[in-house]
Amino acid sequence: MSHEHVSNTKRIWTVFGILSVITIVEVIFGIIKPESLHMTNFLGLNLLNWLFIILTLVKAYYIVYAFMHMEGEKAVLRNSVIWPLIFLVVYLLFILLTEAHYIFGVFKDSTIKWNF
Repeated sequence: MSHEHVSNTKRIWTVFGILSVITIVEVIFGIIKPESLHMTNFLGLNLLNWLFIILTLVKAYYIVYAFMHMEGEKAVLRNSVIWPLIFLVVYLLFILLTEAHYIFGVFKDSTIKWNF
């Protein structure tokens, strides 16, 4: 009773290709900075920053999905790992945007100077 070893080389190259394409898209948008995305604000950030956040979250999800072998697990286990992660990221983004807006307001309206 022997188990045959299955090579995951094709799967690894597929994951590498998908993550590379997403990273290349991020780099291209970072270099080009399209005016329509860079100068349009939505919820305190420009659309280009939102695009970077979304693409980074897609990469993080795919890394967890592929390299933590979540694709073979039941939906309940997958959701118990992914949903708290999504909640934490959204919560941290909320704190980041709220505090950044407050600090910007303090420096803009007071005598404290931007010396950093």
